[in-house]
Amino acid sequence: MRKRLTALMMTAALACGSLIACGSDSTTAYASETIYGEVTAVSDTGFTITVGTYENNELTLGEETADITVNDNTTYSMAMTGGGEAPSGDGEAPTKPDDAATEESTDETTDETTEETTEETTDEETTEDTEDSSDDTAMTEATVEAGAEAPADGEAPSGDKPDGEAPSGDMPEGEAPSGDGETATEGEAPADSEASAEGEAPSGDGEAPADMGDAQTELTLSDIEVGTQVAVTFDADGNVESVEILGGTQSAMGQPGGNMTSAADITYSALYEYNADETVEGESIASTGTDENAILVTDGEVTVKDSTITRTSDDSTGGDNSSFYGVGATLLTTGGTLTVDNVTIDSDAAGGAGVFAYGDGVAYVSNSTITTQQNTSGGIHVAGGGTLYANDNTVETNGESAAAIRSDRGGGTMVVDGGTYTSNGTGSPAVYCTADITISNATLTATGSEAVCIEGLNSLTLTDCDLTGNIPTSEQNDCDWNIILYQSMSGDSEVGNSTFSMTGGSITAKNGGMFYTTNTESTFILENVDITYADENDFFLKVTGNANQRGWGTSGENGAQCSFTTINQEMEGDIIWDTISTLDMEMTDGSVLTGAFIDDESAAGNGGDGYANLTIDSSSKWIVTGNSVLTSLTNNGTIVDEDGNTVSIVGTDGTVYVDGTSSYTITVSEYAD
Repeated sequence: MRKRLTALMMTAALACGSLIACGSDSTTAYASETIYGEVTAVSDTGFTITVGTYENNELTLGEETADITVNDNTTYSMAMTGGGEAPSGDGEAPTKPDDAATEESTDETTDETTEETTEETTDEETTEDTEDSSDDTAMTEATVEAGAEAPADGEAPSGDKPDGEAPSGDMPEGEAPSGDGETATEGEAPADSEASAEGEAPSGDGEAPADMGDAQTELTLSDIEVGTQVAVTFDADGNVESVEILGGTQSAMGQPGGNMTSAADITYSALYEYNADETVEGESIASTGTDENAILVTDGEVTVKDSTITRTSDDSTGGDNSSFYGVGATLLTTGGTLTVDNVTIDSDAAGGAGVFAYGDGVAYVSNSTITTQQNTSGGIHVAGGGTLYANDNTVETNGESAAAIRSDRGGGTMVVDGGTYTSNGTGSPAVYCTADITISNATLTATGSEAVCIEGLNSLTLTDCDLTGNIPTSEQNDCDWNIILYQSMSGDSEVGNSTFSMTGGSITAKNGGMFYTTNTESTFILENVDITYADENDFFLKVTGNANQRGWGTSGENGAQCSFTTINQEMEGDIIWDTISTLDMEMTDGSVLTGAFIDDESAAGNGGDGYANLTIDSSSKWIVTGNSVLTSLTNNGTIVDEDGNTVSIVGTDGTVYVDGTSSYTITVSEYAD
C-alpha cells in the first residue's frame, strides 16, 4: 500500500517536493524547459511519457515521447489528499427510525424527458420548522469543514485515474464536518450568506489536521505510475530538476473528468444544515448558490418528506470535490441519518448529485423522483464509506460522469430495491461501482454508456433486475463492452477482486461485446439471466490485457485473472483470452455456451504463463462455432457443433483425445472427461 499523501494547493507555477531519487543521466533536448505528459512506462531510473500541452488544467497528448531519467537532485511534488477504504456491508438495510415512516407519493413526475431546465427558480421558499427548534437543531446556510471520518479498517490506494465516470483524486479521511452555523428563526428563511469559514483538508491518517500550515508530503520516484500526468522541469544542463504530479488521467468511459483535488481546504456551503433530530415536511426548497448543498446533515436523524427541492447554479464547478466529498450535492449527509420520502429532487448544477452519503452519513431514499442535468451529478451516490438505502425511486441523469447509481473514492455500501434508474450521458453507466452495491427488482438503463463499470476490490450483486447498456464506439477503447470489471490504477478503489453476480432478470447490450475484464482480478457469477446481444456481438467474454491507452496498468503485464461461473445459463459469443491473463470457467446446472475460445495475443506483449481452463458438468453443453484453443478442458457434458457433429479434441503434442466429425477442432494442453 502506497503511503497516503497530503500537500498544499499548488499554484500554476511548479512547486517542488524534497525527497531524493536516483539516477544521473541528463536530457539536454529540454534544457531549461518544462514539458508535460502522461507516463507510459516506469523503470528504476525514470519513466517514459507521451508529451503533450497543458492548458487550463487539461492535458492534451501529442505523438512525441520522451524518456525521463531522474537524478539525485530531482525533487517531487503533488497536490493530493488522503484516502480510506469502504466498509464491506452485508446488503441488508437496518431498521429505519420511527419517524421515518413514509407515505405513498401522491404527485409523481410524469415527464421524464432530458431537457435542461429553462426557467430559473424565482421563489426561494424555505423550510419551516415543524417541531420546536433547539440549540442543537439548526437550519442554516453555513460553510463547514469537509472530511467525514472514513472507516478505520483500511486505506484507499492513491494513483491516477482515467477521467470520466470516476474522476481522480484521493478520498479523504478525517472527522465529519460539524457545521456550526446560525440558527434560523422558526418559520423564517435564513438570510443568504457567503462561506464564512474554511475547513481543513483531512489528512491520510483519518484525523483532520489542526493546521495544514506549509506542510508538504515527500514523494519519490515510486509514486510515479503508468497513467500519471506529470510536469517535468529541466535545468540549464538538461538534468531533471523537478517532477510535478498533475493528477489528471483519461477515463474508463473516455470522457473528461476533473484533475485530482488541488485545494488543501474542502468546505461545504449549505442552504440548510442540520445537526440534530428534525422533520421537514411539505416544503419547497430552492438552492442557487455556487457549489452549495440544499440540505446538509451532519448529525441526528433528519427526515425530509412530501417536499420539492431544486438545485440550480450556472457557476458550480463539480469535479473531484463533488465526486469524492459531495460538495454541491442537493442533499448530503456526512453524519447521522437522512431519510428522504416522496420528495421531488431536480438538479441543474455541475456536481449536483441527487442524494449523497459520505463518511459516517446514512441515507434512506424512497418513493422519490430524482432528475439531474449536468456533469458529475449522480442520482444516488456514496463515497468515503457512506451508506445509502433506496426503495422504489425514479432516477434520471443527463450529464457526463453521472451514473444513476454512483459511487466514488472510498466507496461505501448501497442497497437498492425496486425503481427505475436511467443514465443518459456519455461516460455515465447505469451503475458505477467503487463500493459494495446490492440491487434487486430494478430497471437499470444507460443510453450513452456501458451498463455497468466495477473497479477494483468492490462488488455488484443484481437480483431480478433488467439491465441495459449502449456504449459508443471510441478509438481510445481496445473494444466495446457492456459490462466491465477493471482496475484503473487511480486510487479510486483498492486493488483486488472485482465481483459481478447476477441472478434472474435480463441483460441487453446495444453495442459491442458483453463482458470485459482487464488489469484486475475478477469474479463473474451468472444464474438464469436472459441475455440479449448487440447485432455484431463482438464477444461474450473477453479476458485480456489492454493497449494502455487509458493508463490501465503496464502494457504486456495488465491482463486479468478471471473466475467465471454459470448456473443454468445460456450464452452466445466467443470467449477471448490471452497468455498474460488467467481464466477459470465452470459451466453447471444445464448451462449452454454457443461460441469458440480464441487466444488473442494482440495486447499480451511478449506473452506469459496465462491460461484458459474450462470445466463442463454432466448437464451442460458447449456448442462450438469455430476452432478453439484452451489450456485445460474437463468435459463431463456434451461438446458438439451447431449441426450436432462431435468436435475433435487434440492435444498440443498431437494426441487425439476425441476424433470428431465436425470441421472444427479444439486444441488443448490437458484434457479430462
